Amino acid sequence: MEIPISYETLRVLWWGLLGVLLIGFAATDGFDFGVAGLLPFVAKTDNERRVAINTVGPTWEGNQVWFILGGGAIFAAWPMVYAVSFSGLYLAMFVLLAALILRPVGFKYRSKREDPRWRAMWDWALFTGGFVPALLFGVAVGNVLVGLPFRFDDTMRAYWEGSFFDLLNPFAILCGLLSVTMMGLHGAAWLSMKAEYGPVRDRARRFAPFLAITSIVLFAGGGLVMAYGPFGFAQVGDVDPSGPSNPLRTETVAAAGAWLANYGAHPWMILAPVLGFGGAFAALIGLRVNSESITFLGSKLSTFGIISTAGLSMFPFILPSSISPNSSLTVWNSSSSQLTLFIMLITTAIFLPIILAYTAWAFKVMWGRVTTQDVTSGDYY
Repeated sequence: MEIPISYETLRVLWWGLLGVLLIGFAATDGFDFGVAGLLPFVAKTDNERRVAINTVGPTWEGNQVWFILGGGAIFAAWPMVYAVSFSGLYLAMFVLLAALILRPVGFKYRSKREDPRWRAMWDWALFTGGFVPALLFGVAVGNVLVGLPFRFDDTMRAYWEGSFFDLLNPFAILCGLLSVTMMGLHGAAWLSMKAEYGPVRDRARRFAPFLAITSIVLFAGGGLVMAYGPFGFAQVGDVDPSGPSNPLRTETVAAAGAWLANYGAHPWMILAPVLGFGGAFAALIGLRVNSESITFLGSKLSTFGIISTAGLSMFPFILPSSISPNSSLTVWNSSSSQLTLFIMLITTAIFLPIILAYTAWAFKVMWGRVTTQDVTSGDYY
């Protein structure tokens, strides 16, 4: 079968699509995590907590589709990346999934009983289900930038030589905190738009400037560490973008500061960090001028910029190895076959617009502020 798109182009397209799916997840489910993480701080009474919870109640399940699609894309388009990361990070994945499981259970069971202690227990479950994933996603990105402790032998068997606690290095924790503040800002902006005019909305707006400024500071700090820190990776010699998927066919070396090389080679990439900073500043301006749409759009742009900065900095690396740089997985040496990528691309071209259209329709139908009267008189969480 003659495939009309080159192997190199398909690899780049799927690298870009993976980024789109991850950004889509952070831009939608991100404010769900943010609202849950802010729950103990913006809602003091039971009715206030119900208002906050029900701003995301109708849409959180649909927003998780992006997470499932992202995992599926890694599995199908980058099987080596999936195998190494999901095997080596097994304990971290278990903690993440346990926290994510708390969220649907909390939504479903919280209001089944009126006992305050019962509801308080599930409120903390919802907080955990928002805060822990936001933190762990950032920690994961930080560790990928530093490099993960895996290697391949000459028969392509993968070996992992790290522990769970090795993942809690200072840079990864910085990235985790950045993820928490980024999603917290997104959640505060969402509450500002969706919660009734009252205490929940007012408290969210008071927290939002702190979260925006902290995101800016942490993002700048992460950039300085990437520029002057001891980590980074670079490929040397000739690289065949259409070559077979074998990590050992390319030569990679550790190169401090190499993550900024792409910005010199492709100046347009500077748009990503500009959006990361500019979106957070726009959110601050929106709060200042009392424009909820500017605040929310700014938080979305900041999320887009911060995640894009990490992805563009690393290209073509997807999963670098800190202990064996030549085992690093890149866009060019770890993808599925050309035919697989092509079939997946056709499938995505059909179904992704349907998902986008349905998501837009769902948000349109369920738009509007959540009020205390709503949650006390109807079938709400």
